[in-house]
Amino acid sequence: MTKRSDAIVKGRDRAAARAMLRATGMDDENFEGPIIAVFNTWTNMGPCNMHLDKLAVPVRAGIRAAGGTPVDFNSIAVSDGITMGSEGMRASLMSREVIADSIELAVKGHSLDGVIILVSCDKTIPAAGMALARMNIPGVVLYGGSIMPGHHKGKDLSVQDVFEAVGACAAGIIDDEELKDIEKAACPGAGACGGQFTANSMAMAMTFLGLSPMGANDVPAVSDDKNASAYRAGQIVVDCVKENRLPREMITQQSLMNAAIALSATAASTNAILHLLAIASEAEVDGFDIDAFDTISRTTPVIGDLKPGGKYMAFDLYAAGGSGLIGKRLVAEKMIEDQKTVTGKSLFEEIEASVETEGQDVVRCFDDPVKSRGGYGILYGDLAPEGCVVKLAGHGALFFEGTARVFESEEDCMAVVQDNGIHKGDVVIIRNEGPAGGPGMREMLGVTAALVGQNLADHVALITDGRFSGASYGFVIGHVAPEAAHGGPIAHVRDGDKITIDVEAQFINVDADLAERAKGWTPPKPKYPSGAYAKFAKLVGSASKGAVTSFPFDT
Repeated sequence: MTKRSDAIVKGRDRAAARAMLRATGMDDENFEGPIIAVFNTWTNMGPCNMHLDKLAVPVRAGIRAAGGTPVDFNSIAVSDGITMGSEGMRASLMSREVIADSIELAVKGHSLDGVIILVSCDKTIPAAGMALARMNIPGVVLYGGSIMPGHHKGKDLSVQDVFEAVGACAAGIIDDEELKDIEKAACPGAGACGGQFTANSMAMAMTFLGLSPMGANDVPAVSDDKNASAYRAGQIVVDCVKENRLPREMITQQSLMNAAIALSATAASTNAILHLLAIASEAEVDGFDIDAFDTISRTTPVIGDLKPGGKYMAFDLYAAGGSGLIGKRLVAEKMIEDQKTVTGKSLFEEIEASVETEGQDVVRCFDDPVKSRGGYGILYGDLAPEGCVVKLAGHGALFFEGTARVFESEEDCMAVVQDNGIHKGDVVIIRNEGPAGGPGMREMLGVTAALVGQNLADHVALITDGRFSGASYGFVIGHVAPEAAHGGPIAHVRDGDKITIDVEAQFINVDADLAERAKGWTPPKPKYPSGAYAKFAKLVGSASKGAVTSFPFDT
């Protein structure tokens, strides 16, 4: 068969290239078969990705068993949990673009036949989907898996509980000693954060997009079954090459809808909206935009009782039946449509093979949902002409009215929160944290978790042109567009303004003449004059379209 890698291994004029490849251990037999990139996002900077170097071993074995030759590449990863609340968090969303670019350059630069991308933390997973959509070269996404729960005083813990304990400690609800005990117990080993936070949300999205084998991403990081699922994924990527299964056959308007429906049914991270829009952009899919998430949320009850708003963690979902069980519920209600997957079987065939664990109560039926409405809302109004995202996990409120408390950065707000300076009825506004203005669109988990710890989650609203962690809950609204740095209306709100939020009516308005205040406005000076941060700030697009830097440039 004709292979992409023939460009580097076939013909007399490729003798020098073959000579260099022979130095790596390849021979004539390797040159005849497909050459597959094993693209890893391993790092030991945090638990999420620290085991991916070991997971690559069975992946390579599966590739070899299927007749392929694995070659290894690596990229960066930025830990959201570790950088949260710090200057380094600005690098998180930027890393998504760098990782996607790295995959493209490594795979296309070496004319490789296919790629399997090992991912785990929040931005590595969407970056993998974006790269496959962009390149349209046979590939598989393999998630490293969730961390196991920690334990404290008979309660299962995730890193979410640590952030909330910080707020509880500041409020005097617990003392420093108990905070330290929770800190020590929350993260027992390898794996990504354990709720239906961003990593597990995007891992589920990869499954419903057909880019990951059904069930593979559900397996926890330290499970005995992980190596077997990795070996099979290695075999599958070679099969994708031989059968020429291409990512854009799987990433369609309908598969994106399927993924969004599954995520809404599990009250998943609002970051998934940003990332699915970015994948759609890379795949050049028309007809899938931010408004789809509001429509889906209104017609998709929450059936997964998962953290941050629910009781259970990713390990519990795996034990209950995994993503396939969510799929079974959706298929039974005719809420999703059949699509192609990397395995060669259809999505519905893969779902049909899934097994529900008898007696489980992690996933409910649609006639007895956790919530009657899905986990998202899309709002417009004089505060957000291009839209913004409200997260509905963890509370039932659909209306809020209060008085603005305006902060120019996350740090300014956090200092007041830690001093117990936020009160019932406040609408906290954190601006200049958008994709370009941050730059990097930082997440606000520290602030939201501290407010939860102070028992204010149901009594205040928080609005930002930045993002929220998948572990955030409460009445929180992010992705406000246009952002403050681009002169969006959020730049002109003042302390004391009355703000009205109506999720059912889809509006978010301010009782002030923001247009009048905008007269004479001048853009703020960029925070970074050079380097990667400056480059990202200059290139990045609106959050309402995925905050991507890869878009058609004017020529």
